[in-house]
Amino acid sequence: MPYLFLLLLTAATLFGADKAAEPIARLDEAAAVFQEIMGISDKSIPQDLLDKSHCIVIVPSLKKGAFIVGAKYGKGFLSCRKPGAGWSAPGTVRVEGGSFGLQIGGSESDVIMLVMNERGAAKLLSSKFTLGGEGAVAAGPVGREATAQTDAAMRAETLSWSRARGVFAGISLQGATLREDLDDNNAIYGKKYSNKDIVQTGIAVPNSAQKLISLLNKYSGIKNAN
Repeated sequence: MPYLFLLLLTAATLFGADKAAEPIARLDEAAAVFQEIMGISDKSIPQDLLDKSHCIVIVPSLKKGAFIVGAKYGKGFLSCRKPGAGWSAPGTVRVEGGSFGLQIGGSESDVIMLVMNERGAAKLLSSKFTLGGEGAVAAGPVGREATAQTDAAMRAETLSWSRARGVFAGISLQGATLREDLDDNNAIYGKKYSNKDIVQTGIAVPNSAQKLISLLNKYSGIKNAN
């Protein structure tokens, strides 16, 4: 009986360690997604939109349900600009529900969202909010030099893009809910900080997030921010 208890305790410890490591590994995935997308100038996020954005959300491997109009679930990160000091340390988010519209099968896609104004940033840093319901969301234009002077880009609080099977395109995530994930924040920072605390109180960028934040600063033309 003590032997069985020891085995169960060991398994629980290893499971806990694996769960704690997941957000760290996901930070590297998010960095790779952003670098790959921004590295293709004619198929990336327009530079002027990135420059004007207040916050960014990156969700690697968002899972889509196997329905014509399907559910979604994924985990990722947000970061917001610090005045004159580059991008903030990342907070964690979960994306749940909503619909892309027409889709086939249970595939995965990488998703990037830009929040374009202070009102949208305030909603993003709340414990949860629903895109399209509490914040206008629109498909973003594609191409580094693409003009951002479109009706959608001018009006929307949030612009979104998706990459699946090598194709990167603007897509609207109407009805998706974004929630902060305090457990994942705890895995990264050792404390259950809220996303608002992480962004607004100047918490230092942890080593595990240095690559992601450095890339955000690089493609925003910000040097030596961290």
